[in-house]
Amino acid sequence: MKIIVIGAGAWGTAMAISAAAHPAGHAVTLWARDAGQVTEMQAARSNARYLPGIGLPPSLAVAGGDVAALARAADLVIVATPMAGLRGMLARLRGCTAPVAWLCKGFEAAENKESFGLLAHEVRAQVAPDLIAGVLSGPSFAQEVARAQPTALVAASEHASVREALVRAFHSPSLRVYANDDIVGVEVGGAVKNVLAIATGLCDGLQLGLNARAALITRGLAEITRLGLALGARVDTFMGLSGLGDLVLTATGDLSRNRRVGLLLAQGQTLDQAVASLGHVAEGVYCARTVVQRARHLGVEMPISEGVVALLDGRLRPAEAVAALMEREPKGEGA
Repeated sequence: MKIIVIGAGAWGTAMAISAAAHPAGHAVTLWARDAGQVTEMQAARSNARYLPGIGLPPSLAVAGGDVAALARAADLVIVATPMAGLRGMLARLRGCTAPVAWLCKGFEAAENKESFGLLAHEVRAQVAPDLIAGVLSGPSFAQEVARAQPTALVAASEHASVREALVRAFHSPSLRVYANDDIVGVEVGGAVKNVLAIATGLCDGLQLGLNARAALITRGLAEITRLGLALGARVDTFMGLSGLGDLVLTATGDLSRNRRVGLLLAQGQTLDQAVASLGHVAEGVYCARTVVQRARHLGVEMPISEGVVALLDGRLRPAEAVAALMEREPKGEGA
């Protein structure tokens, strides 16, 4: 297969490495927007900024220039931009006949307080409805994928051809890819778990204990499921890799940037300080408000996510956010 991966951040680079190392011998190109980064990566055969210490396979090409032209010549197009860059990139890919899949997880920021943000497949429907597209998601850290450590992902799309292309491109001895036609559920799980990981990081940073962490993860999964069902997802999706799996990884893994934000806030850092120290995008910071806006629009109760937003907005201090959750009225577990 001829594959182009658009976006040379940590995740895009890791997936390009994985595809280039595939036993099938795919021809893979990693596209970067910045010409300077392209030159550096071509010379060093590594992505020193986003994946230091991990070399690029000799067969992996690194390129810049006309991304639309590269996409037209590909058998599969992988969009590895942050959520904020997805709309613009999909607009550039209008008319592409190859399957397209994005890697970003989140809701697009709402235009104003009266509107709500969109999931990636909803953005695609607005700006590039002609694309045959889907998402590749699941519990995964870029460093581990790039090092060929065992990982399992989900290829989700309403189009069987997209799911099949993603399986063919990435399924390998170190990376299992499962197909799923519930793109709504897969995207909701991937988006909301980032918000909940901030809450779990806060819990760990305040040293509230393992009981509290388990409660947050479990009740967080209930929030993900409620929102997903309201948007038309299937409940079984949230018991899988893109639901429970991705939530557990992001909420407990030391490589999780979103969990790290919660830890730093618990230590007394401001949000700006915490984000600046990461050096990478923490999608939960940018989509938390949008998650809550969408939930309110649908009449879905998400108290943990609401608490994260209050914390990020400075309306609650860390200990106050925890107290607000513990002081809620008792109710049945299924409510």
